[in-house]
Amino acid sequence: MKRWPNQAENLLYLEYDIQQDKPGLLGAVTTLIGMLDLNILSVTGIGQTRRGLLLQVQSKTKVRALHEALIEVGAIRVTAFRPPTLSDRIALRHGKRLDMVETNPPTYRFVREELGVLVDFLGDTLVQGGNHVIGIRGMPRVGKTEAAIAACVYANKRWILLSSTIIRQTIRTDLLLDESENCIFLIDGITSTTRGSNEHWALLEKVLQMPTLKIIEHPDVFLRDGRLEVDFDFIIEIRHHEDDVIRIEDISMSFTAFDLS
Repeated sequence: MKRWPNQAENLLYLEYDIQQDKPGLLGAVTTLIGMLDLNILSVTGIGQTRRGLLLQVQSKTKVRALHEALIEVGAIRVTAFRPPTLSDRIALRHGKRLDMVETNPPTYRFVREELGVLVDFLGDTLVQGGNHVIGIRGMPRVGKTEAAIAACVYANKRWILLSSTIIRQTIRTDLLLDESENCIFLIDGITSTTRGSNEHWALLEKVLQMPTLKIIEHPDVFLRDGRLEVDFDFIIEIRHHEDDVIRIEDISMSFTAFDLS
């Protein structure tokens, strides 16, 4: 998959909303950028009325001149003018903005047909590393485990299932010698809650204290159990369709009754 250059390479993300859809508007904007000797790396339509551009810049003076000129153009409204964030890069790649709800922790919403967008977003997050705990919420058979493992593959990271039913029952009680902070640990809240022994929960407590990435499916069930406190950095919700309602009380807690993925 395509890897994006980092911010150290003098990148600028420009996004604008079209106020007056005049013929040749994009050409006029790109001509202005070209006249200032700024290199356009990517141009993408975002939704129905927005355009996103990734620029390579060398002169702060010319960047300021571009911004001052663009805000005077009545046909557009500048909505972003900054070094590209992960959300900006996803928008450039897929032509749509992430659906984020400003909750605590922040929640990103996806439908199943957007699994490709989700894998890119989660995979790029995993590439960055760090000590993060990510929750994935959704009804059975919506693609939670599929997306988590695909993101680990995308990020070229080793993933370790501590609890799962994706292939067979997985309830881990210890780590192997080569399973350490360089791995991404996947935990299923339902499996751990319904099948986990004291030894399993002792392992989870140990892993949650490790400075590495953790992904917990069914985070609400995991927190409701109450044996361990977890501060999630953000939550991902996956639905079959936009109107789908995630109801934890409708998910059977029986080991044989649910499909983790």
